[in-house]
Amino acid sequence: MLRLLDRLEETLVAVFIAAATLIIFAAVVHRYSLSLLADVVGYSRREQIEWLSELSRSAYFGLRSVNLLWAQEACIYLFVWMAKFGAAYGVRTGIHVGVDILLNRLPPARQRVMVLFGLLAGATFTAIIGTLGADFVWHIRLAGTTSPDLEVEMWLIYLAVPLGSFLMCFRFLQVAWIYLRTGDLPSHDHGHVDGVDEDADAAAMAAGHHLPHDR
Repeated sequence: MLRLLDRLEETLVAVFIAAATLIIFAAVVHRYSLSLLADVVGYSRREQIEWLSELSRSAYFGLRSVNLLWAQEACIYLFVWMAKFGAAYGVRTGIHVGVDILLNRLPPARQRVMVLFGLLAGATFTAIIGTLGADFVWHIRLAGTTSPDLEVEMWLIYLAVPLGSFLMCFRFLQVAWIYLRTGDLPSHDHGHVDGVDEDADAAAMAAGHHLPHDR
């Protein structure tokens, strides 16, 4: 079940990012294409090139009939959903940046207490946000409001707040339980780029050298 939840979490984040990127790309291409076609129409009229004028006018009005006014709103909502589920993913994988200079100066026993306190505080905070978010979504649903461009019911958009917050709360509790049992915390090397170290190691081995690993 946890593997299924992990895969769903990763898939949702990837889908939201990919969808937002494609929509932004399409909207930018659409806007600049309209501007370019308008310039071509003006040029063909000045130079009295009838066939080019007719062709560019047809292309311009055809492209203008494509409505992408909803693109900006859709991207904002997609990024909100991505951020909420991405935050939960960050807790699970340890990619959130933390300041631990004072924590590292404490004795191991006190470090353990402070780490557990921080994880449980995070779980409490996200549980409160999730509960308040669920109450807000309920009232928005009763109000029946919709988004201006997409005309989607707003309670579906704001559903990202309780769902993402409760998932983040679960991840805090999951990490706290693993730390209590094993003493291990999820960690991530922020200086690591996938594929870079592997390529460098492969090149060094091919040359008969070994790269030192300082992590």
